Amino acid sequence: MELNNILKTYLYSIITIEFKDRESSISGFLLDYSEEWILLQYNPQDYIIDGYILIRNSNIDDIFREEPEDFTEKVIRLKGFIPGKLEKLPLTDTVSLIEALNNRFGIFSLYKKSETSTYPGRLLSIDQETLTLEWLDTKARWTEERVFKLKKIRVIEFNTDYLISLKIASENLYN
Repeated sequence: MELNNILKTYLYSIITIEFKDRESSISGFLLDYSEEWILLQYNPQDYIIDGYILIRNSNIDDIFREEPEDFTEKVIRLKGFIPGKLEKLPLTDTVSLIEALNNRFGIFSLYKKSETSTYPGRLLSIDQETLTLEWLDTKARWTEERVFKLKKIRVIEFNTDYLISLKIASENLYN
């Protein structure tokens, strides 16, 4: 079945996405999608929803919803959770997407191919090829500029508890 048909079927349900070149999978409530990006309300483990995650459609091996996803969704909904309607993000244009995330949330985190390296920060500049991020370290200090090729960005997290905590700490502990 074509990717768009699969995604249309699973809208506002918990799905799991597996990759061709990563060990771990990603799960969450499917909120929106385009030819390039998939937006999930992130389910990092068990019965927890924590922020949002954008996944680039390249290198996806499988998207599915089976008994574990169905059960997890039932438990989360029993807690009163309803998948959020996030204000529309421009999923068809990566530059506009990243600018919108930076403007709305002030911080986001990038992942490239490695699932162990994350790059939290705020946007300094962006063009059609690269973005420059002001990196936020684990002690909530804005430390350095890092440049990324847009096509290398695989996953973007935003509005997670971790990122909100870093942002609050950076605004209140060092100013």
